[in-house]
Amino acid sequence: MTLNLCVLTPNRIVWDSEVKEIILSTNSGQIGVLPNHAPIATSVDIGILRIRLNDQWLTMALMGGFARIGNNEIIVLVNDAEKSGDIDPQEAQQTLEIAEAALRKAGGKRQTIEANLALRRARTRVEAINAIS
Repeated sequence: MTLNLCVLTPNRIVWDSEVKEIILSTNSGQIGVLPNHAPIATSVDIGILRIRLNDQWLTMALMGGFARIGNNEIIVLVNDAEKSGDIDPQEAQQTLEIAEAALRKAGGKRQTIEANLALRRARTRVEAINAIS
């Protein structure tokens, strides 16, 4: 038995096919979803989506949004998403270093909040690349 997973951003469909299992980062922790999961709607945190296709695990960086699970269908609506294979490792590491420097230089409360958010996004992209498959 499988689940139909659809990951959507405002600009594109990132994923739309059947999967065996997912592990999703929510604002209250990670949840695993298998076929016949109880219906749920949840917020999606900036974090990693792990997707199992048969015996292979894939990762995707998600940048926050919402998910609806029910009837063996998962719809994930996020601000942005990138498959780990589409992320340039050098660019992701460079973005992480820039975000860390911006956080150190942040002067006001707003700058600190924005720098922390940019750092979380950058770390998530690097984690997606480095995740054990």
